[in-house]
Formats: sequence, structure tokens, C-alpha cells
Amino acid sequence: MAKMMGPKFKQSRRLGLNVCGHPKAMKRATRGTARSDKKLTEYGIQLLEKQRLRAYYGLLEKQFFALFEEAKKSNELTGTAFIQLLERRLDNLVYRMGFATSIRQARQIVSHGHVTVNGKKVDIPSYRCEVGDEIALSARGRKSELFKENYQTNYVTAYPYIKKEEDFKATLISIPNREDIPIEIEDQLVVEFYSKL
Repeated sequence: MAKMMGPKFKQSRRLGLNVCGHPKAMKRATRGTARSDKKLTEYGIQLLEKQRLRAYYGLLEKQFFALFEEAKKSNELTGTAFIQLLERRLDNLVYRMGFATSIRQARQIVSHGHVTVNGKKVDIPSYRCEVGDEIALSARGRKSELFKENYQTNYVTAYPYIKKEEDFKATLISIPNREDIPIEIEDQLVVEFYSKL
């Protein structure tokens, strides 16, 4: 399984945005170290925004671009459709539902077979969830104190498109609206970047 590796905090400081979600990620950031602190061309601004979005979800370029191409065919605005597709990935929803403290940890939980979708084990992090899908910890996953503790303590933000339930379950109740997705990205810049290719 291909995935983004490397130091998360360093990546956040370079991009000038906390893309890993850790409260200490930007602690050592100093003025002038981030790409956004430098004078950028229009292309540079678009590239930076694309790199930030890609880092948020931890995807490699090939998979990221394939999702963008799919979003272009949607009836929605391309940027909105793109982020909705990213948000409906199983690893991301496992993170949003509070089973994991980061998308990296969520990807590992999924790929190790600790998650079920509608009662069936799914170990593909890029699996796309549909409205009504129930995501839960598997019987083996429920034995892990870490996952249980994550679920009980990490779900700080309520997302309108997720319904958290008892017994380590949560349901995707609607397609996420762009304003409900908690990422600081100007998706139009990403669309402009790819439209020039």
C-alpha cells in the first residue's frame, strides 16, 4: 500500500499549515521557514494549496489526481466534489469518527482489519463510503484499549454528516457539505492548478 511517509511536523512547518492535526505540529515554526512566507507566483500559490490538500489526506499524487479527474465529471462544483470524495474515504471517516488520533493511524487501523462497514470487514483505506454506511470497530478491534479510548475521548467536534452511536459504531448520514468539512483549503486554487495541466 503506497502512502506518504516522512516527518509530519516538518511537513506542516514547510507547508505553513497544520496538516497533520497534532497540536504541537507548528510549535517550532518560525517566520520565513514556510513556503507561504516566500513571495510566490500564481502557479506557486496554486501548487502550495494542492500540496496542502494532498498532505491533509495523506495521498500520493497518482491517487489524488485520479480522484480529481472523477470529481471533474460530477454535477457539483469540481472543488466541492473533489473534497467530498476525499472526505468519504474510509480511512478519513475512521479518523473523523474518533477511532484514531490521525489519518495515518486510521489508515493503519483499517489496513490491519480492525474496521467493518455494514458488518463486513473492509481493509482498504481508500474504500468509498456511501450514505447510510455503518462503520464500526471489528470484534478484534474492540479488544484494543487504544481504539476504545480514542473513540471515547477524541470525537471532540460533531460533524453534521456523521452520527455517532453507542457500541463503537458511527454512520455516514449524508454527503458532507463543503462548509462542514474542517480543512483550511481554497479548493478553487487546486482546481486552477490541475486545469492548467
